Amino acid sequence: MYNKKAYELGSVRSVIRELFEYGKARAAKYGADKVFDFSLGNPSVPPPQEVEQAIVDFVATTEPIALHGYTSAPGDAGVRAAIADYTNERFGTNFTADYIYMTCGAAAALTITLGALVTPEIDEVIAVAPYFPEYKVFAEAAGATFKVLPITRKDFQIDAEALKNTVTEKTAAIIINSPNNPSGVVYNDECLKAVAEVLGNKSAEYGHPIYIIADEPYRELVYGGVKVGFIPNYYKDSVICYSYSKSLSLPGERIGYIAVNPEAADAKEIYLAVMGAGRALGYVCAPSLMQYVVGRTLRLKPDLQAYERNRELIYGGLTEIGYECVRPDGAFYLFIKVPGGDDEKFSEKAKEYGVLVVPGTGFGAPGYVRLSYCVAYDTIKNSLEHFAALYKDFAD
Repeated sequence: MYNKKAYELGSVRSVIRELFEYGKARAAKYGADKVFDFSLGNPSVPPPQEVEQAIVDFVATTEPIALHGYTSAPGDAGVRAAIADYTNERFGTNFTADYIYMTCGAAAALTITLGALVTPEIDEVIAVAPYFPEYKVFAEAAGATFKVLPITRKDFQIDAEALKNTVTEKTAAIIINSPNNPSGVVYNDECLKAVAEVLGNKSAEYGHPIYIIADEPYRELVYGGVKVGFIPNYYKDSVICYSYSKSLSLPGERIGYIAVNPEAADAKEIYLAVMGAGRALGYVCAPSLMQYVVGRTLRLKPDLQAYERNRELIYGGLTEIGYECVRPDGAFYLFIKVPGGDDEKFSEKAKEYGVLVVPGTGFGAPGYVRLSYCVAYDTIKNSLEHFAALYKDFAD
């Protein structure tokens, strides 16, 4: 016998991964210049040189047993202290190493955090549409009932009134992702204050905290001076899940962290629950070398010039054709409204033009498709005539 739920997850890849693998097969058969793959959010800018130099330095100067051996279960104390100090410096907070837990990227951070906060078969977890599809997988694996706050605003900001009507006594947490995948929207100050007010009132009404889980792998990827609100400064009962995959272009190295807000209710108990959930999931001691590397390079920022240039080209090009889209302020995604409204049919039709886009249904947003513009500039430039032909064909 085997776990049928696990079989279902393993036997069918996510739509994003399916498109990515389809694109690789098409490129091998017809040539890479015949495929315009906007499916996967895989950073296209290289890591900062200082990151690569840090790797070289650690390998060259550190005793191999020390370099590649275990750190403590929650991570190296010096690295955790550096993250806490930098966070406090940036956001005026009071984190210490004792509230930081190193993880194998944001996915591990989310699964551990959900495991720490959710009481299986009792609690609910809310995701704000549009949302990263794996949230549903992670929440249900933790034993939660997964609920979606649907899109009600054209600008994709969170509707506080709708949130008020979605939260129940069983709500343990809401996942907030800003800058957002798939829309690129950054939740503004007014939005975050309204969310904090709703959750604070509901927590008081129900007699228990409702936590915000802030999923922040795109925190550093913003354009035009837009500011990303730091959730603990709006709402005390919060946990940060961070990854260096995008900020340092290290997605394959799987390194990130959990930061439990020390001002949260039962903060110390939550952190211990994080340690317990990490232990239960086997997520202890994130990759040692990469811990040391991010500890040295955490103040670096990504080179956003290529992403911003791509954003201007793809947003301008597609809206000129006639596609409707909210202008993204962060991340590297465009979320376009499908002519006629059938996102899955549109995605399939797009393949005929060599264009790979992800249907919005999996993001809780039917009628939209996601484009990841962390690709070569020429890929976008050469794809626009195909998007124009697709628009004419599909709109007809």
